[in-house]
Order: sequence, then structure tokens, then C-alpha cells
Amino acid sequence: MSTNILMPALSPTMEEGNLAKWHVKEGDRIKSGDVIAEIETDKATMEVEAVDEGILGKILVPEGAQGVKVNAVIATMLDHGEGKGPAQETATPAAKTSPATIAPIPGPTPVAAPISSARPAVPATPAGGSRILASPLARRLAKDLGVNLGALRGSGPHGRIVKADLDAAKSGNAAPAPVERSTSVPAPATAPMASAPSDQQILKLYEPGSYDLIPHDNIRKIIAKRLVEAKQTIPHFYLSIDTEIDALLRLRTEINEAAPRDREGTPAWKVSVNDMIIKAFALALRAVPAANATWTEGGMLIHKHADVGVAVAIPGGLITPIVRNAEEKRLSAISTEMKDFVRRAKDRKLAPHEYQGGSSAVSNLGMYGVKDFAAVINPPHSSILAVGAGIERPVARNGAVAIATIMTATLSTDHRAVDGALGATLLSSFKRFIEKPTAMLV
Repeated sequence: MSTNILMPALSPTMEEGNLAKWHVKEGDRIKSGDVIAEIETDKATMEVEAVDEGILGKILVPEGAQGVKVNAVIATMLDHGEGKGPAQETATPAAKTSPATIAPIPGPTPVAAPISSARPAVPATPAGGSRILASPLARRLAKDLGVNLGALRGSGPHGRIVKADLDAAKSGNAAPAPVERSTSVPAPATAPMASAPSDQQILKLYEPGSYDLIPHDNIRKIIAKRLVEAKQTIPHFYLSIDTEIDALLRLRTEINEAAPRDREGTPAWKVSVNDMIIKAFALALRAVPAANATWTEGGMLIHKHADVGVAVAIPGGLITPIVRNAEEKRLSAISTEMKDFVRRAKDRKLAPHEYQGGSSAVSNLGMYGVKDFAAVINPPHSSILAVGAGIERPVARNGAVAIATIMTATLSTDHRAVDGALGATLLSSFKRFIEKPTAMLV
């Protein structure tokens, strides 16, 4: 008997992926734990292991195939002792599906909408736009009975529709509503959401041959989709603050000079400014726990630890590996962890649990000389800290002009979860740790 091997869901948000490579060929015997394929998701290339034993019957999706939907049949597996005959050349609807052959990472379980036998809701406002006077009980009865309140004449005070009018409507003896000429100005129609121009409309603006058309890869498609969703569904709010980082730079030098060295003279760690920013932001989130939050429609998630995502540029896009419990880790540990994340991110070898979740994030473009910028929130986070370059600027100090190294940080927040005052408190706490960095060592 043959079983179907399905395209696995390697993360809760994965909808499709690319089949980068097969490690087995048709007719190979497969044991549990054998790596049988490499699947390329929007963030990483992951090896997939078999959990069943058998013989690979037919490969239905070849290497290099892109946009393969989750749960699509990619190959068939035969039981031991079966040969590869005509019946196994293609997958058939009768073939037994074995989702355990490639173990997917379970995503959120969809909840089916309840089937309701209630009558369709009747609008409580007539077409003319004027408000209908009706008691709450009458409105509830009208909804249950499927009666249009706009078609009834109210017998209550000032023409208010009451329960007696609904009882009359139920028995068929209701008085019809009077026909009145509306003198109110109709409400303006809601403007439809603007849509982006089509590919054909854009291409018409340019001469053929004046450009190279490079198709989007899976990473770029997913990044584009999620950025649009983030800006459309999250009410962004921005706060900026300037911080002096001269003391932080001096402490960084001292920490790196104190690092033990091996026989080749290689230091055990080399802490970067970005490592110190991650630590300072994590401590600020711990100091202002109400800002260490995630918005859900059912309630606010207040996180017990500061799991800070860090934006890392990779070919074709970016990814945000997460430093878990960053508020508790030493600077040297954060430095070592980030170097490992950056190396594996560029090789697309991060596992989903290493870049999913988290409570907030840091994006640092200071190394490119960018003075300041505002970053887009990465759901499910409710904030992201955008950090610019440290630049020497004149500052007023004790009535005199002095030179200090100033770094601008901009906090983007989800205004549903982190309002202005709370965001300002978080930034002020971050500033204290940056300007008095020895507090990060306690």
C-alpha cells in the first residue's frame, strides 16, 4: 500500500515553500530519521526527516519547484516488500495520506464558524439615514423576528417603537410607517480602499528594454505581504529620543580589552555597540513591564521576559532572530549568540523557533551612517526600536558648548498596546541604561 508524502508546514505561518533538494531517489529504502529533502521557506532552508520506514515510490514534485502549497502531495512511499509497479507511478485519490511521514510543525488550529439558524440581521437605520426611535427590547425582538423596524409606525412617546408594535407586527396588524421626505444631508459614501497599479499598468510607463525584470523570490513575496499587513492593521505611533553614548563607548572598550585570549591571541568575546543596545532595551522592557506587551483582541499579553528580536540583513531580505531572556544575559553571551545568529541567518539555517515570537525588536542602521529612521513593527510585537549612528554633535553643557557623541533612537509602537506616555517611559528607561551603561553590568 502506498502513502502520500505531503509538503510540510515548517512554521505556523507557512503557506507554501520551495522544494530545494531531494536527498533520496525513487526506489531508495528510507528509515526513520533519514533526511529525505530540503525545503526552502520564506526565512530558511530546512532539512526534513522521515518518521516512517518504507521505499520511496514516486517523486511527484521535482527539485527546484517553487511555490509548492502546504499539504500538497510531493511523493509517494511504499511499504517494505512492495515493488514499484504501475499502480505507484502516480498518486491516486485512494492512496493513504500519511501526514506523519514528514512531521510538520503544527500551526494554529482553525476554528470553524458556528452554524446559526437565526434570521438575517435587519438594519436598525432606514435607507434614508435617519435614526429609528425604538426601545432596546423592541430592537432585540425585531432582530429575533427578522422585522424591519423602518417599516413600522411607533406607538410610544415621540413615535418610539415599543414591544406592543412588535407584537402587532408578529400578528400582522402593525401600522405601516409614514412616508416622510428626508431633509437630512445623506452621509457620504465610504471611499473604497485604493488598490496598487497592476503590473501591466506599471510596465506601460517604461520603454521595453530599458529595464531588467527580476522575479520575486519567496522571501521577498512574504516580506512584502507582511509589511503591508503590518501597516494596514497596526496603528503605528512614533517617539524619538537622543542619547549620549560616550560613556557606553568607553565601557565597551574596557570590556573588550578585558576579554581573555587564546594562544593565537583571539579574544573570547568582542562586544559591539549593537549588543549593548540589545541589553539596554531588554532591561528597559523589564523596568517598564506594561510596555513589554502584545495586543490580542481578547486581551493584552504582558510578557515575563524580554525576548528581543534583532533585524539581520540577508540576501534578498531580512530576518529577526530572537535573543531570549535578553535582560538576564551577560553582554558577552549576547555577543556570542548574535554572531552565531548572523552567520546562520545568512546561510538560511535558522530554525523557526529561533525567529518566531518575541516581545519586541531592535533594528540598527547606524553602521551605514543613517542618522535616524522609523521601523515597521513586526507582528506579533507591539514595538520596535530603530537605532541610528552615533554622531559627534555640539551640545549645551553647564552654559557652554561641548562635543558629545549622540545617537538617535526612534520607537515605533502599536498604539493599541503602548500609548504615548507609556512609550515615552520606555524610551526614558532605555536612555538611562545607555548613558549610565555600568548599570547593565549589575
